[in-house]
Amino acid sequence: MRVTDMNWMQLQAYLESDDRCVLPLGCTEQHAYLSLATDTILATKVAADAAEGLGVPVFPCLTYGVTPQFTAYPGSLSVDLPTYVKVLEGLLDSLRAQGFRRVLIVNGHGGNTPARDLLAPFLAARPEFSLRWHDWWNAPRTMAAVRSVHPVATHASWMENFPWTRLHGVDVPETDKPPVDWGAVRDLPPLEVKAALGDGSFGGPYQAEGRHMARIWATAVGETRDLLAWDVSAAR
Repeated sequence: MRVTDMNWMQLQAYLESDDRCVLPLGCTEQHAYLSLATDTILATKVAADAAEGLGVPVFPCLTYGVTPQFTAYPGSLSVDLPTYVKVLEGLLDSLRAQGFRRVLIVNGHGGNTPARDLLAPFLAARPEFSLRWHDWWNAPRTMAAVRSVHPVATHASWMENFPWTRLHGVDVPETDKPPVDWGAVRDLPPLEVKAALGDGSFGGPYQAEGRHMARIWATAVGETRDLLAWDVSAAR
């Protein structure tokens, strides 16, 4: 039920019997040797895989997010947080006006997460509207699956290296990268962030065995799918 494969009449017919939908949030930013669209690719795919078979429409991903630290890396585009929140409010109000009442946001980028709390006043003024925000990679079961493979799992490391985020003809290093203290780096100017991170990975292995990645993905899809089962009266 990808909205990209539907027309408005089909979506209107859907709304006659259900009011759920999924809105993925991504970002376009450096991911070392992986795609610049890694966050968008992963949020889109985990949302679509989770909704498969449930008949719940999945909207196209919002492909730009809040990533000011990485703007010295070509291709990393950022918006400020207040602008991002206003965009989300506009999108959610559009969905609400059309009859959607239960919206699952599947977020693929940590820089977007502060918007969740900033949406509280917007949601409080719309008590009939139920929103769930899901940072899919950091959810309890998924993160437990990640930690069971390797203790160092960071931005642009092995934990984001899936077949659908790799680039044809681009080899990743076979050695581990020493972990970077992101807390000591994140408030530096973008050019200094780039100098500190080098290729952009925060450290650890660059790839893991396919069987591990398949298990992590299955866990993430299942954990996301569970969030699509809620009553309209459920708490946000």
